[in-house]
Amino acid sequence: MTALEQQVRDAFAQDGVLSRAAEHFRERTGQTEMALAVARTIEDGGVLVVEAGTGVGKTFSYLVPALLSGERVLLSTATKALQDQLFGRDLPRLVEALGLPLRTALLKGRASYVCLHRLGLARHDASLPERGSLRTLAKIEQWSTSTRTGDLAELPGLDERSPLIPLVTSTRDNCLGAQCPQFKPCHVNLARREALAADVVVINHHLFFADLAVRETGMAELLPTVRVVVFDEAHQLNETGVQFLGVQLGTGQVLDFARDLLAAGLQHARGLVDWHQRVAAVERSARELRLVAGKQWAGAKLRWFGAAPENLPAALWQGALDEMQSAFESAAEGLDSVSELSPDFVRLHERALQLAARAARFAAPCESGCVRWVDVGTQLRLMESPLDIAEAMRTRVLKLRAASSDDRDVDDGGEGARAWIFTSATLGDEPTLRWFTEPCGLGDAEVLRVQSPFDYAQQAALYVPRVFPKPNDPSHSVQVAALAARAAGVLGGRTLVLTTTLRALRTIGDAMRQHLERLDAPRRPEVLVQGELPKRVLMDRFREGDSAGRGGCVLVASATFWEGFDAPGDSLQLVVIDKLPFPPPNDPLVEARSQRLEAQGRNAFGDYSLPEAAVALKQGAGRLIRRESDQGVLVICDTRLVAMGYGRRLLAALPPMRRLDSEADFDAALAALAP
Repeated sequence: MTALEQQVRDAFAQDGVLSRAAEHFRERTGQTEMALAVARTIEDGGVLVVEAGTGVGKTFSYLVPALLSGERVLLSTATKALQDQLFGRDLPRLVEALGLPLRTALLKGRASYVCLHRLGLARHDASLPERGSLRTLAKIEQWSTSTRTGDLAELPGLDERSPLIPLVTSTRDNCLGAQCPQFKPCHVNLARREALAADVVVINHHLFFADLAVRETGMAELLPTVRVVVFDEAHQLNETGVQFLGVQLGTGQVLDFARDLLAAGLQHARGLVDWHQRVAAVERSARELRLVAGKQWAGAKLRWFGAAPENLPAALWQGALDEMQSAFESAAEGLDSVSELSPDFVRLHERALQLAARAARFAAPCESGCVRWVDVGTQLRLMESPLDIAEAMRTRVLKLRAASSDDRDVDDGGEGARAWIFTSATLGDEPTLRWFTEPCGLGDAEVLRVQSPFDYAQQAALYVPRVFPKPNDPSHSVQVAALAARAAGVLGGRTLVLTTTLRALRTIGDAMRQHLERLDAPRRPEVLVQGELPKRVLMDRFREGDSAGRGGCVLVASATFWEGFDAPGDSLQLVVIDKLPFPPPNDPLVEARSQRLEAQGRNAFGDYSLPEAAVALKQGAGRLIRRESDQGVLVICDTRLVAMGYGRRLLAALPPMRRLDSEADFDAALAALAP
């Protein structure tokens, strides 16, 4: 056993340092097993993939060996909220307990930090949305004079959906860089400088892949100096990565450029160029492209195999793209003629050329190994995406050279070789975790699965109603609402309903409110619906439950609430899932992945759709039991789980809960949980 492994073992002993760092700490075999595997990977270099079931304590399992190793460490999480938790709670607690003199830093994307230059411009912006925005802007201005980090997450009461945020933050497109009058006090640059000087840096997956795509976030300097890289919540890596490794062009981007072009032109070079004419050409090209797309339902994804998306006239589509390219090139020409007058013109010139290049790319055939489509919403978004991140991970991430005295390659093995740790509570539904390793290019990784320490048979029960409308039946969502409302009435709230679509979200939320309005006021749970309040407010209110003297809560949610939502204790005792979460078959990316598998002689349903559903189902079910003392019931309102042959595989992916075979059993389980 190496010195690092011995230190790790000692730390996780019942009377070790962790017993002083964590509340209710107790020695867990699985947690120690994972920590020792991480320690060995740090010592030897290489790639380790760990699925650590809920309750294992994976955060401490990778943090302790990483911190004790004395190496520079990069930690990447799935979301900014998890970043804040790791940096603000877990890291300081461990650094203090271990008595290590380590510098830690938090690094987010530029959209998380207030831009002092754009903040100064925002008050004069004619497009300032709604009346309340001036009050919010004043609040941001006051806060900006005292904040050290500039991280908007630290500003109390700021809605993350606020339309003001894009006006007071910068993007890669509109940042003036070293020419900015606020460059010296810039919060983005300060965060990057602190990251370069730190021993442990916390980032998120979006930032990591954004840098891999554009080399603009500061990671290009940081990563080569790091020897230990940990991706937590790694199950999101592939879907996050493909967002950034592809190319997109939106009519919203085009119109933003036109607005910035006109403002800068009239402010710095009025009369030197016909700015109105060039801006009109850019705006017209966006309108023409939207007109060619015609009437489409919001949220539609148009497949795009040939010269134009499906059912659109190729000649008109290509003509609109050519017109857009010409408009950008004309704008670039005008900007080039006045570039010495202002740094704004230099940056706008770069943007014009980049947008012209994107228009040209979408006018040409799709790249090999990619899929192309058009998202239809308030704007058109032209998308081209790789099917997975495997190639990028193999050639652009795992092969990166580490900075060391002898500059040896990270894949050479031995002392100095970089350690890559990928971990999550859910990475697949079979022993080799191929669902995760294959699209991430990690086929040669060491794989470890650590089971949850929870006694699911005692703590939780699973109920699948045998008599229930089929998932495609129009009455299905109404019946889900009726079942969930009846159960929530017994429990006094304490219910999370997870839906697979936004349409079901709205239907179930409305129907549950109608059902629960019939209860007496003191017993009536409050129904919270995703989208009606900021996510942070919804989570905090739900966790409060009935502790504030009000009734308990029901939360109806979709998408992001299937994972990352933690409500331990009595505030959550019932999770209801409306349908099995299969990937939508008409999604172009899903369709292309399925076709690739079929072309390889594999079964797209068994090798893709079923594992995707199993992982999502495990994530949703994982919201129920978060501590050894939690008790609850999981309801899955989809009879396919017990009627179809593939249901056995999905059931096997779930935690080993006891089964409730009848409505009477379900009622009895609810009664046992009732306050």
